[in-house]
Amino acid sequence: MIVEMKNIYKSFGKNQVLKDVSITINGGEICALIGENGAGKSTLMNILGGVLPADSGTIYLDGKPVRFANPAESLRAGIAFIHQELNLINDLPVYENMFLGREIRSRWGRLDLETMEEKTADIFRRMNIELDPRAMVRDLDASYKQIVEICRAIMMDASVIIMDEPTTSLTEPEIRRVFQMMETLRDQGVGIIFISHKLNEVMDICERYMVLRDGELVAEGDVAAVTTDDLARFMVGHDVRTEQLTREVRIGEEVLRVENLNHRTAFRGINFSVRRGEILGFTGLLGDGRSELFQAIFGADEVLSGRVWLDGQEVKIHSTEHALELGIGYLPRNRKENAIIKDMNILENASIVTWPLFAKRGVIDINRQEGLFTEQIDRLGIRLQRITDSINTLSGGNQQKVVLAKWLAARPKVLILDNPTQGVDVGAKEEIYDIILDLAEQGLAIIVLSSEAQEIIRLCDRALVMYQGHIQGEVSGSTMNEHDIMRLATGGVLSAS
Repeated sequence: MIVEMKNIYKSFGKNQVLKDVSITINGGEICALIGENGAGKSTLMNILGGVLPADSGTIYLDGKPVRFANPAESLRAGIAFIHQELNLINDLPVYENMFLGREIRSRWGRLDLETMEEKTADIFRRMNIELDPRAMVRDLDASYKQIVEICRAIMMDASVIIMDEPTTSLTEPEIRRVFQMMETLRDQGVGIIFISHKLNEVMDICERYMVLRDGELVAEGDVAAVTTDDLARFMVGHDVRTEQLTREVRIGEEVLRVENLNHRTAFRGINFSVRRGEILGFTGLLGDGRSELFQAIFGADEVLSGRVWLDGQEVKIHSTEHALELGIGYLPRNRKENAIIKDMNILENASIVTWPLFAKRGVIDINRQEGLFTEQIDRLGIRLQRITDSINTLSGGNQQKVVLAKWLAARPKVLILDNPTQGVDVGAKEEIYDIILDLAEQGLAIIVLSSEAQEIIRLCDRALVMYQGHIQGEVSGSTMNEHDIMRLATGGVLSAS
């Protein structure tokens, strides 16, 4: 199938989101659709997926004009949209999820579970997927949940699949698994539109790219002819910094020190300290234990043994509330699952951590709450319409800034940032990097957990590399490079020279 969208326009009120956009997607290719948050990617794909109508313009399938009044019509035409938030039910087995909304029934009206299971097994065999159709969805890792969604689309005879940020919450091995599935689909003639902020993944898996900026198609072509720097420049309209960020480092006294911290399974023998004004990185590979380590330090998990000092005083942190009282802030890695509350507005999300500070006899001082958040809006450059709007109206980068504002309002001494730029575009990354540097220059002790070696290199004064639950080594200065980080992350050691 060849899909063409020609001269597409779309406005929401006075805000023109798409301006004369024309794109083509061919069967048997993986094509990247990239752009900053707010560039119009989701709106364009929602039009193709039948979620939204275009104000003007035409969609063609194999040269024939079509109109989709709803997602079901788009799906019947062979276009499947796999959203970033997967539409699976954890408490059902895989084969029942595969047939949600189109269950097979016997002639007596009962669910034909045996046939649904057989058909699910058939599609898994066809796609070379080793997965038990009877497995419960809640027991699957994130990559297999993605694969179930993809197989469901194939079962419905999809010729074009739209994949919206499919790797945001996946580990490296899980990403590889999904990429293998995408390559299998491409080889079978399926066209894939790959929406991602991860430009290195675009280079790895895509043949062609299309770039939206401010609602317009500003660049397209073969991936083989460009670099990640080229793609970043197309997205933001100017060169994006890739060198190590520089600042005037004024490192003060020790704030947090950990000695011989041990966990039941995740980590052992952990020793480190961080000082005021310092940005300390923690990195490694899947299962290295760094997230579990800092969840334990923040009081969200128990440790078997070890000692923790804060401002020279030994402390025993028994809960997250206690950690916050002591001056420790923790921005978790998965914003959508652990950091924002979708049913609350922007102000509520930005101040929920500090509600006890604004409450007197159980009543929150709204004026004080709003005043503090207004300061954070200016300080962090949060772009919004009204503080009472839903948090879902913000881009990923601005949502992340709201989460950061939530913790800064508590005035922490130590701020732990677990994958602080996960799921945000290159422009928002730069803004968040600048905010982190500014906070360090103001004397905050910052710990950055990241799987991206380049992020660690660009941001951190030094970094500790974990391997299978212990600290394998430290990098700084000339050893702060991807080669040495990977050597340590895979269990090697650095030469003494």
